Amino acid sequence: MNKTKYIFVTGGVASSLGKGIISASLAKLLQARGFNVTIQKLDPYLNIDPGTLNPYEHGECYVTEDGAETDLDLGHYERFLNLETSQANNITTGIIYQSVINKERHGDYLGKTVQIIPHITDEIKYRIKLLGKSKKLDFVITEIGGTVGDIESLPYIEALRQMKWEMGGDCLVVHLTLVPFLAATGELKTKPTQHSVKMLLEYGVQPDVLVCRTEHHIPEALRKKIALFCNVEYDSVMESIDTNTIYNVPILMQEEGLDKVVLKKLNITSSNNADLTKWKEFLYKLNHPSKEITIGLVGKYAELKDAYKSILESFIHAGVANDCKVNVEMVHSETINEQNYLEKLAGLSGILVAPGFGERGIEGKIITIKYARENNVPFFGICLGMQCAVIEFARNVLGYEDAHSTEIKSSTTHPVIDIMEDQKKIISKGGTMRLGAYPCNLSQKSKVQKIYKQDEIIERHRHRYEFNNNYISEFESKGMIPVGINTESELVEIIELKDHVWFIGTQFHPEYKSTVANPHPLFVSFVNAAINYNEK
Repeated sequence: MNKTKYIFVTGGVASSLGKGIISASLAKLLQARGFNVTIQKLDPYLNIDPGTLNPYEHGECYVTEDGAETDLDLGHYERFLNLETSQANNITTGIIYQSVINKERHGDYLGKTVQIIPHITDEIKYRIKLLGKSKKLDFVITEIGGTVGDIESLPYIEALRQMKWEMGGDCLVVHLTLVPFLAATGELKTKPTQHSVKMLLEYGVQPDVLVCRTEHHIPEALRKKIALFCNVEYDSVMESIDTNTIYNVPILMQEEGLDKVVLKKLNITSSNNADLTKWKEFLYKLNHPSKEITIGLVGKYAELKDAYKSILESFIHAGVANDCKVNVEMVHSETINEQNYLEKLAGLSGILVAPGFGERGIEGKIITIKYARENNVPFFGICLGMQCAVIEFARNVLGYEDAHSTEIKSSTTHPVIDIMEDQKKIISKGGTMRLGAYPCNLSQKSKVQKIYKQDEIIERHRHRYEFNNNYISEFESKGMIPVGINTESELVEIIELKDHVWFIGTQFHPEYKSTVANPHPLFVSFVNAAINYNEK
């Protein structure tokens, strides 16, 4: 292919229909045919990024290798494609407006009145095309956040219209919509889809492919009706039926012929069929495990699974690698206390204490870690989870009763977790943490060195506070060993507990790098330890 093709994925009727999963599935099918593909997300909110957003607002904040705080859909993109994304893969309205205003202040528009059209839409189109040009890709799939009709999304829809008009056959629109089932009448209803497409048409955009999210199979007659009323060819009306796992969706979309129709409409001849052999092997193992365990995920957002999306997906990958179904029991750390922790944590084969920020639920996490340490239960602490493990050890083994993190208690006499030196003068909150990939050297003969099977690793970070190195010798003397160090900053990246079946804490976020093709070794090893604990 000589020219990059641009595919847009829009949504109608309701949010959370799965635009990100459809985008990732189409990308997977095209990748499996041998094409070079990437996906980007256009988010219509005015924040520069989701880094300062509460998880209740936007779910997990995903971090890329280059340190961008992004939408959680980028995690799906990486997990499906086994490719790294970057800042260029997640554009927000905040980024667009900030760039245009900076150009205006700089005088780039030569005194012209700066307007939504053409200046904002030109910036959007520039950002979309830049990704294709910079990486010489065959396809750039662009998911537009929100639903058609949202005021916030209008500039993106207009930019889409302009690109389709300017690029003709090099641009295509896939519209994801809802075909709801009314139990009272026992019918699937097409009116929401019709109105959604009608609204797109009012903005000047004719969708090329319709993907209909549904609870029940859509009969041929209904597909023909949708095609007729929405001005779309019959074979371009696809069914996306509910399924037990998102990893089934590429197979379902292949059966619907999504990749074939897209290539046909873009006038691309491909002699290769999508080879999903390894993907199907993964799915078979996922659906036919030989054993089953329950791992507790302890955090302050236990009622919100999207807050820990990458962790939950990493357990799926690691479970398949161990031929095991991993049931994750979400345990709210605020509900754990000295009176009920045995009841709350009983029956778990492993415990992961989740990352996060702030004081809420901290003491419940510390009680949980003490239980795991004293009872030889496999334990995994990530970011704040590692820091809580350090605090617990300092209090209950070193005897420093008021040991704490200065994030939570600035007056503590034993600040075993303290703010990083380069963070002390930072006032601005957005994008100022230690973000992205950093190298880490592993101690010889340590558990993590055996798990990774290498001496140096590169992992992604998102934090301001760190292990206080003034206490290293005291921790080592009692058996909590720093086994992963960033040699440039002397930051303690990983701690291990001697004489424990599996007790590891990481300052970084390993969950960001786990994919279907490459399950993260720490999660694989942790699940294996939990299996062994369960069997004993």
